[in-house]
Amino acid sequence: MTTATAKSTYFRGVRNGLPFLLVVMPFGMLFGVVATEAGLNLAQVMGFSFLVIAGAAQFTALQLMVDNAPALIVIASALAVNLRMAMYSASLQPHLGAAPLWQRALIAYFNVDQSYALAIQDYDAHPERPLNLKVAYFFGVLTPVCPLWYVATLIGALVGTAIPEEFALDFAVPITFIALIAPALRTFAHVAAAVVAVVLAIVFAFLPYNLWLFVAGAGGMMVGAEIERRRAS
Repeated sequence: MTTATAKSTYFRGVRNGLPFLLVVMPFGMLFGVVATEAGLNLAQVMGFSFLVIAGAAQFTALQLMVDNAPALIVIASALAVNLRMAMYSASLQPHLGAAPLWQRALIAYFNVDQSYALAIQDYDAHPERPLNLKVAYFFGVLTPVCPLWYVATLIGALVGTAIPEEFALDFAVPITFIALIAPALRTFAHVAAAVVAVVLAIVFAFLPYNLWLFVAGAGGMMVGAEIERRRAS
């Protein structure tokens, strides 16, 4: 049996992250196109992707900005969408919490849906692996994903409306989250939280400024947490 090294583990992460390029590229290009059409200049579009690096939150904030929503609503809505990142971080802490500060800072910045989804599955399957291999795998996964997000955003911003509508770049948004969420629905609590969130999102879709996100997210988390609490008691 071959002993894993940091190098081999890193490249295993790279290989596992490569399939996500099929959705990261059109997703990023779509944001670049939409942001440019909304009136943002190139620096603002790229700043958005570098500072936020979270597609769903970027689209949410951009739409609210186009709708002239109050700045507080824009910020709160984007934070609500990205609240899952706090849960991702809490989930990764037992595996990566002992890493040096500079590594944890980079992990926190690059803790996106794709890197988290693959990393936590690998960690749960092999909890005995040493810290250096877990860190190497995480950085391997993000290597093909995050840099291409910036490149894709730049292409979308520069090419803009020259991309034919037939390319249907918007398909990447739902496919990305279906691919990420479906494998994570492993317990009744997970499924119940997802179902409740979907139902609440539909019921409260009439709320202005995407406030249904708060209701759906809070409701789903409350139901999932309560089910887990009852199972543990």
